[in-house]
Amino acid sequence: MRVEIWSDIACPWCYIGKARFEAGLAAFAHRDEVEVVHRSFELDPKAPPASDVPVLDMLAAKYGVSRAQAEQMEARVAAAAAQEGLDYRSDRIHGNTFDLHRLLHLGAAHGRQEALLDAFYRANFAEARPLGDPAVLAELATGAGLPADEVARVLADPDAYAQEVRADERAAAELGATGVPFFVIDRRYGISGGQPAEVFRQALERAHADGVVEIVPAGDAEVCGPDGCAVPGH
Repeated sequence: MRVEIWSDIACPWCYIGKARFEAGLAAFAHRDEVEVVHRSFELDPKAPPASDVPVLDMLAAKYGVSRAQAEQMEARVAAAAAQEGLDYRSDRIHGNTFDLHRLLHLGAAHGRQEALLDAFYRANFAEARPLGDPAVLAELATGAGLPADEVARVLADPDAYAQEVRADERAAAELGATGVPFFVIDRRYGISGGQPAEVFRQALERAHADGVVEIVPAGDAEVCGPDGCAVPGH
């Protein structure tokens, strides 16, 4: 069984949803039969490669609210992250994630994609590190076990793994994904949003048992899309 997860490193519900999915997977009796593959999805592909725009300022502008209201929105997301045992900071920087996705494809080629994605999420949400800085990306990628020379090559060549990122994004569109996180089991069973762990466990059980082709809609589960991210209580 293969589970493909479309996500963006800038997406808080992808960060939280990954933890919830992993809890659901851990409770699945056939978890050792599951292959997890992470796919690329850019929420803001037009964002500048390197940015010094604080996330709170970006949120205030996107939603047309005050900075204090943006802080309240972020506090609610932080509370949801804390429920999953995740650290969450709101002093991070908004920026383009294309290079991160390209490096994740390099990570997949070396069997280190999961470790690199976790490093990116931790650096962004728990540590508020500047992921638009190539030196930071190189440090995180090599720390996740990727060869330094290949990391440098990918960062220096904007075409490296670009086609793979675009292919993931086309596949997401073909599958009807308009936001992330988006989970697909064997290209037959889709789950939208950062659902509770039990929803993921049940979906895995059902897909394993009967192979039903179905989409579990986001419903009350939080999701991020091009127009923004859901906020608990809104």
